[in-house]
Amino acid sequence: MLQKLIRYYQSYYHGVSSVPLTYKTIGQQLQDITEKYPDNKAIISQLQGIEMKYSELYTRSKELAAAFIALGLEKGDRIGIWSPNNVEWALTQFAAAMADLILVNINPAYQTSELEYTLNKVGCKALIMKSSFKHSNYVAMLKELAPELDTPGHLQSKRLPYLKSAIIIDNIHKHGFYNFKDIFSLSNADHLHEVDIRMEKQDPDDITNIQFTSGTTGQPKGASLSHINILNNGKYVGGRINYTEKDVVAIAVPLYHCFGMVLGNLACINYGSTMVYPSDGFSAAATLEAVTNYKCTSIYGVPTMFIEYINEYERHNHKYDVSTLRTGLIAGSLASEALMKQIINVLGVKDISNCYGQTECSPITCQNKPTDSFEIKTTKVGCPLNAEVKIVDSNGNVVPYDTPGEYCARGYSVMKKYWEDEKATRETIDKNGFLHSGDIATMDKDGYIAIVGRNKDMIIRGGENIYPKEIEEYLSHMNGVEQVQVIGCNDEKYGEEVVALIKMKKNAEDISGLDVYQYCHKKIAYYKIPKFVKFVNEFPQTITGKPQKFKMRQEINKELEDPKYVELYQIR
Repeated sequence: MLQKLIRYYQSYYHGVSSVPLTYKTIGQQLQDITEKYPDNKAIISQLQGIEMKYSELYTRSKELAAAFIALGLEKGDRIGIWSPNNVEWALTQFAAAMADLILVNINPAYQTSELEYTLNKVGCKALIMKSSFKHSNYVAMLKELAPELDTPGHLQSKRLPYLKSAIIIDNIHKHGFYNFKDIFSLSNADHLHEVDIRMEKQDPDDITNIQFTSGTTGQPKGASLSHINILNNGKYVGGRINYTEKDVVAIAVPLYHCFGMVLGNLACINYGSTMVYPSDGFSAAATLEAVTNYKCTSIYGVPTMFIEYINEYERHNHKYDVSTLRTGLIAGSLASEALMKQIINVLGVKDISNCYGQTECSPITCQNKPTDSFEIKTTKVGCPLNAEVKIVDSNGNVVPYDTPGEYCARGYSVMKKYWEDEKATRETIDKNGFLHSGDIATMDKDGYIAIVGRNKDMIIRGGENIYPKEIEEYLSHMNGVEQVQVIGCNDEKYGEEVVALIKMKKNAEDISGLDVYQYCHKKIAYYKIPKFVKFVNEFPQTITGKPQKFKMRQEINKELEDPKYVELYQIR
């Protein structure tokens, strides 16, 4: 009996929802919400000066789906989208779903080798693309991989054997490429009828989207997600922050990422809300302009983006009206107490919500409620969102409450598989259907989750397990500190030592490594006190603003091979 009681208080929680799953495809949901709110604004692209009602979005998406069929794309064919945020991205997303194709999200930052790997890994038959973005010339890169580009739609490439069609979004014409606007004229009434047939026969459990993981350990893997996966994830995330047809959402995060296309676009089509794209790439100024111009009620970002929102607002506070903001989503990492106070008090986002998950989980499995206390919002990523979650040790045993272990999730949102990678799929999803995240977390008695770090980010100093998040949170309270990243460096004696990389606020009074040491001394355990402190102007990060700690570790380990850097950075 005693043993049973002990097991009862282990870190397992089922976040049951009273709202049933939607058993539809994305196209069917768009059709249904259009019938309900035909005149609601569906999309506003500030940079392009384009606005569409739901009735227009549905009609245009269906016409594009017919064009895809006219191009020869059949059920289950893969179609890539390689572009920053714009209306054409969203049209491609919905049209691919309607035509029963599999949309493949391609990172706008990808270069030729990454593009070649992605297109060939999943066998993309068509590619929708911008001609260029920032410093990347997409047309030149594709021509480098496929110099055989000649007659549009008939590519026969040695290096890209599956690709047949390339379509440029910009209103320009390039030899060998289709133009996005022109392909609409390829279809006829028969192709439109074929869209209806495909939509009627679709299975909501079929794969509709492939999103590639970051690939920090080996080549990126294609998380294969169904309509059920991502449509319902948008539904539950939007439901937790009380979205309705009256909400207007500033989607400043990339659409190629699940944050933009699922928590943004798909959340909105579940409720008839408006999707607002402030700019093609992230701009705090453009986002706050969109909030002002379109009276946005919700705003998205990772912590670094919210820092930029606040800095921009405080520099030009009379320029922007943020009074309509009531809610928003933070993902990627937890906001510090200081940042959360500014989000609530400066931007006025009272119902801000943290989200946590993985691409492989569509992506969100935990989320804060708007009613959660300030303490919970700054220490926890929420409780399970219609998912089962457990925390396990290295042997797979569920650990007691408030004990660190690996975060595992099971439920409707877990991906179908990694595309053509059975080994990686088996390593990630166990025989009982739990997806193993690789993240270290704790669970309290109410089911609330705190993320301690990633397995690979954990620092082991002389046998002591050190979780960087704890030290980052502590140092973030120092006066003038804007951001902190804590990593481990190689050490001959202890195996690893603690390094703190600190970015100061603009115009903040300078601090020294000695100041950091004194701030920590006798306040946190001695082995957690950084041995090295480096002051930086920026951190290496992904396009979505996630810090790339593996790059930080590589750089600091290389620098510390030089005695002059050891002397410069060492504080104890």
